[in-house]
Amino acid sequence: MVTGQFLRKMGASAAAAMALAPALAMAQGAAVEQTGHSMPDQFHLQRSVTPIMDSIVSFHDGILIWTISLIVLFVLGLLLWIAFRFNAKSNPKPASFTHNTLVEIVWTVLPIVILIVIAIPSFGVLSDQLTVPDGERKYLGSNIFSFGEVDVPAPELTIKAAGQQWYWDYQYVDQNVEFTSLLMQDAERLEKKPNQPRLLAVDNELVVPVNTTVRLQITADPMGVIHAFAVPSFGIKIDAVPGRLNETWFNARETGIFYGQCSELCGKDHAFMPIAVRVVTKEEFAAYMAAFEGGDYAAANATLAAVQ
Repeated sequence: MVTGQFLRKMGASAAAAMALAPALAMAQGAAVEQTGHSMPDQFHLQRSVTPIMDSIVSFHDGILIWTISLIVLFVLGLLLWIAFRFNAKSNPKPASFTHNTLVEIVWTVLPIVILIVIAIPSFGVLSDQLTVPDGERKYLGSNIFSFGEVDVPAPELTIKAAGQQWYWDYQYVDQNVEFTSLLMQDAERLEKKPNQPRLLAVDNELVVPVNTTVRLQITADPMGVIHAFAVPSFGIKIDAVPGRLNETWFNARETGIFYGQCSELCGKDHAFMPIAVRVVTKEEFAAYMAAFEGGDYAAANATLAAVQ
């Protein structure tokens, strides 16, 4: 009787937790709505601002979280059943069989089926991150259960990011504008950008216009090491390999600063290689680029002073 009550309470608690998970995630999302980086005590994914991240959140909060929760409950139930049913007191005479063919078939086939169920929608999530050069390729839409091809607008802006040891070089390819982005030390950050987070603020952010399809070409110094360009709010993470050009894309629907970091262990200063992407209005970006193309970097950064 006690065991039955305990199991019922455990089941009710687990069901309540699963039911509350989406609500807690929504509440936490509202609390960090104005940030482009993770917050203390945050347990959910960062807030999405791109179609790519939309598909990742949909996949995570949908089939993935429910599948793994059911597996955890199932395994917990088996452990409790075995602990109470087959202990020495309840089962004084141990069973003498050594195996069960049906059980072995089930525990081999069932994980395969579960992996297939998870894998099929994940293909759409992975393909979302593929670059669409000049509108020639297509990607599977952010609805992970829809496998029809969806057209993606041709890139309006192409940016090349090169990982160095340990900072990022950026180039606006069509405008032939280049600059370096370095981590700001605490003293400089507190003086110039006190509202930006420690170890994520940089001297020169990568500036892009809102509601614009941006193609990212990612590489690394030919004499350097492998890095990875990752911005969680955009849902992008791609390796920066010396001598190789990888591509991804994003289209941010909100203005603000969104942070990322190098996500490939690359040496002693790996933890000090942040990425900061500032999304501005198209008018602000045009003014920024006009000053940048004139070679006046100070004037270009000054155009962003009003939106710091």
